[in-house]
Amino acid sequence: MNTRFYNARILTMDGGYDIIEGELWVEKNKIIYVGDGSDTDKIYEKKKDHMIVWDREIDVKRNLLMPGFKDAHTHTAMTFLRSYADDLPLDEWLNKQIFPKEALLTPEDIYTLTKHGIAEYLTSGITSAFDMYMQTSMIAKAAIDCGFRMVQVGCINNFGGTIESCEEEFRFLNTVDDLSSYMFGFHAEYTTSRELMEGIADLANRYKAPVYTHLSETKNEVEGCKERYGKTPTELFDELGMFNYGGGGYHCVWMSDHDLEIFKERGLSVVTNPASNAKLASGIAPIAKMMDMGINVAIGTDGAASNNALDMFREMYLTTVLAKLKDMDAAAVDGAEVLKMATVNGAKAMGLTDCDVLAPGKLADIIMIDMTQPNMQPENNIAKNIVYAGSKSNVKMTMVNGKILYEDGRFNIGIGLDELNGQANDIIRRMIKDSEGK
Repeated sequence: MNTRFYNARILTMDGGYDIIEGELWVEKNKIIYVGDGSDTDKIYEKKKDHMIVWDREIDVKRNLLMPGFKDAHTHTAMTFLRSYADDLPLDEWLNKQIFPKEALLTPEDIYTLTKHGIAEYLTSGITSAFDMYMQTSMIAKAAIDCGFRMVQVGCINNFGGTIESCEEEFRFLNTVDDLSSYMFGFHAEYTTSRELMEGIADLANRYKAPVYTHLSETKNEVEGCKERYGKTPTELFDELGMFNYGGGGYHCVWMSDHDLEIFKERGLSVVTNPASNAKLASGIAPIAKMMDMGINVAIGTDGAASNNALDMFREMYLTTVLAKLKDMDAAAVDGAEVLKMATVNGAKAMGLTDCDVLAPGKLADIIMIDMTQPNMQPENNIAKNIVYAGSKSNVKMTMVNGKILYEDGRFNIGIGLDELNGQANDIIRRMIKDSEGK
């Protein structure tokens, strides 16, 4: 698919927040031109062996093109538990409500629910997700069938998975398709034995690969780890050699100064999840401090069971305003930097540096923001306005790997939204019925 976007404003995120007025060209799945349109002859000179035939030429009408958002921590298939177990503390929510229902999921359920979550991602301008869930091959199939970019991370714990299966997933999911990739990981310290954690560390060092996990999400988690090992989770993982080749943690709310020093020294990424952390009363991560230390901070939605929306606009807003509240400093965590967290920094955390910005040679993961809506006017500072006033309603188009998957409320993922919604409802109703019948 070859697509020419013209009459566009383009926020490339390539080194700054300046906006170009002009054109962006996509050939197959890559960007081949970004500019004002005055120098396009050089593109044809490079392609003397063939002509570029446009499948579509899209008048952007001075709306905004920018890189797609990267959801750097999520559990996509958990859409079936949206608003099912709200207003509960984390331990009760997880052990009494979430884990029992997840045990009833079939592989086919996870395939369907992953598609359901992908549809929601697309409406929020999310072009790739860092997913931690079961049945990884079904998740990959769902993403590939939709045309969506999916990075998966292992979720092994005491209740399921083996070191051997993690290695198999690593080999398979990193080769099955260009839209699929995988990193080593495990659920959390408090659900995973030392033996399993040592096994993950061994894999990471053998393959020279990064490791990700839920990390220091709650105060109780950290205190429990100290009781078991005499160390914080971050200190324990570093001692085990998990972070020798990078990686990072999800949530990272209760981080000590030494924890943050480890993150800085190892070049690790923090993925903050402000909506989930606030809703579960886990706390507010020290984002400003992390940024001051030069730690890469990305943003994730977490799953729809704890959030309850897969909405990057809400996450961006909460990232900055909660950080300001925590530090009692209205200047903390600049809005433009938060936009970078949701795009460039997320891509870095996910190993997707080939689709982090809009530039020639990069993969075409692009979104279009409707600038005509009242919440985007007046245009005093477009980058910051996306963070402070932007909404899912502003997403006109979401393109992944050169293919438009969502445009003006219509989906191009191989299945209709009504059918997906019906299937998601059928799954949870079946579970409730089965539970009541026991």
